[in-house]
Parts: sequence; C-alpha cells; structure tokens
Amino acid sequence: MKLISVVFALIAVAGCDYRESAAQQESTRQEVATKAANMWVGMPAISNYQEKRILKNILELRDGQIKTITYTQDLYAKLHKLCDSVGYGIPYATQFTNPMRAEYPGVGHDYVTLPQADPNGLYSPASADGTWVMCLDPTTDKLAPVYVEPHVIVSPFALPNVG
Repeated sequence: MKLISVVFALIAVAGCDYRESAAQQESTRQEVATKAANMWVGMPAISNYQEKRILKNILELRDGQIKTITYTQDLYAKLHKLCDSVGYGIPYATQFTNPMRAEYPGVGHDYVTLPQADPNGLYSPASADGTWVMCLDPTTDKLAPVYVEPHVIVSPFALPNVG
C-alpha cells in the first residue's frame, strides 16, 4: 500500500508544470551566448604566463616582513611622509573571513546570499576608502596599526612629520 502511494506521489510531481524563473532563463541564455562567443573567437593564446608569474612573485615578496615608507599625498600631489612601516597597506574592507554565505531557503527557491559577521562580530562594509598601515612608532620602535583615509588618519601614536 505504501509503495502505491509513493508511485502516485511521483506521478503527481512529474505531472507538475515546472517553470524557470526569469533569472534562471537569463542565466541560461547568457551561458549559451558565452559558449558561442568562445567557440567563435577562441581563448587568448597565452603560453608564457608572464603576468601570472609576476603576480606570484609579488604575492610571495609581500608575504615577508618588508620595510616600507608610507606617504600621503596632498591636493597638489605633494607627498608627505606618514611613517616608516612594514608591508603594504591593507584596504579597510578586506575581511579575514568570507563576508557572504549561501543560504538555501527551501524547495522551489534559489540560493540567496546573506552577509556574515567578521570574527569580531561586526559586519565590514563591501567597500571603504581607508587603508590599514603597520607603522613603526618612532618613540617605542614597535609596530602599530594606523588607519589612513583620504581625509582622516588615525594613529595610536603622534605622527612626527605632521605640522
């Protein structure tokens, strides 16, 4: 008896009229167009991968403790030394964890993307003008993070070259 009800349920589901959403139709059409373009034009004939090698080298060099000097630029393009630093600035919106997570709301729905908190419990912005710079405190010779924006600089110590 149970088997018969399962068979009838499968027949009922098979008879349902499934309709793609507009977004699914658009995605399918875009995929077909992209495949056609790739077949017609082809992919670039990259054989030396020079740019990839350069980027690999940059990433490996950035991984070391590189002594740097951080400058700011005024409205007249004049540079002003901010501090001796280590490494390169990290954009403020860079996140340690994936900022988004996929959530499946249930049958008949597409996945949705939801924001996810950083380890500190806060939600970082998708973009920001600020940069974190690890500056050398001239009075203690210890590294400290300094937050720099085009119009704001926040430092845990007095900046020596600011007048």
